[in-house]
Amino acid sequence: MAPSSKLKTPAQINNMDYEEFIDVFGNVIEHCSLCAAAVWRYRPFKDVKYLHEEICKFVDQLPPAGGEGILRSHPDLAGRAASEGLLTKESNQEQRAAGLSDLTQEERKQLAQMNDMYRSKFGFPFVICARKNKKDVILEGLRTRLNNSQEAELQKGLTEVKKICYLRLLDLVEHDGIESRL
Repeated sequence: MAPSSKLKTPAQINNMDYEEFIDVFGNVIEHCSLCAAAVWRYRPFKDVKYLHEEICKFVDQLPPAGGEGILRSHPDLAGRAASEGLLTKESNQEQRAAGLSDLTQEERKQLAQMNDMYRSKFGFPFVICARKNKKDVILEGLRTRLNNSQEAELQKGLTEVKKICYLRLLDLVEHDGIESRL
């Protein structure tokens, strides 16, 4: 979690101008500042849960192509972006917490193969809330989810995006008395 001195209060969030809001919340959904831009107008936000709900409503109202676009904004787990040091700060921390930076050579090979199979089948990368999972669960989840339909996997991926978003919001916003579990 971010140091408490950096956490924003709802009052501070509600007083942010558009640019500051995008600067702070533009990556709660990976590389998709459009989501933050779309909900800025719904201020005042009474708490982090309300902010999360508004982002989720925006995501849920997107057509399938928009949802797929959100998923395409995410990197492959332990993929090229990770190996080249190109992950966002948030993704880097999340993948490291899941143990994806400590994969064996065999696990890395398996993950790369399954990532390729998944992307070929669905047209977007496998997305899972890495902070809520460890590498063995992620590998098994990828293996299992390869059997899903396009529609089911789009919905499952967006559900995982919303979990990631919520945890990222908790890192940014004061949330005393708010449940931190999904």
